[in-house]
Amino acid sequence: MPPSQFRRALAVFAGRCRWPKPGLGTAFLAARILVAFAFPPLVFAHESHPAAPPVAVSTEERAFLEENEAAMTKMMNDMAAKPTGDIDRDFVAMMSPHHQGAIDMAVIELRYGKNEQLRRIAQEIIVDQMQEIAAMKLAIGEPATDTTPAPTQPPSAPNTTVHHHPGMQMDMSTGMKK
Repeated sequence: MPPSQFRRALAVFAGRCRWPKPGLGTAFLAARILVAFAFPPLVFAHESHPAAPPVAVSTEERAFLEENEAAMTKMMNDMAAKPTGDIDRDFVAMMSPHHQGAIDMAVIELRYGKNEQLRRIAQEIIVDQMQEIAAMKLAIGEPATDTTPAPTQPPSAPNTTVHHHPGMQMDMSTGMKK
């Protein structure tokens, strides 16, 4: 319907209503339409996100949901960084926990997930997000933290490599690392 026809139809409708002041009927009609369209999403928004997670069907799923909820809570709490006045540092202070939350959730997927495609994606998320955190820290002049294996991996052997040569002993773990 073209705008001019809509205005005429609205004027005809408003003209048929008995209102104390001209234009007041249109305002009331608009308010009622606004409430009619705005109210249901507010009511149903609560329903779409239940306060408690659904009952787990297995102990493994229950553990997954508990760990995921803990990771999400930690991420949200850590993202609530106090502003410092330095926008760049504040950005990194909020984004680092956000990325760490993605890492934590990906680790949980690796721990409990069965879908090989999602497990590969989770591995990529861990690598990508760790690189993002390191890049952001380096960009503001902070040292990038050392990477540690995800808890789903077995602990690696110590990095102390001692080479034995006649008359010489060299410990590669102390001065030769980059």
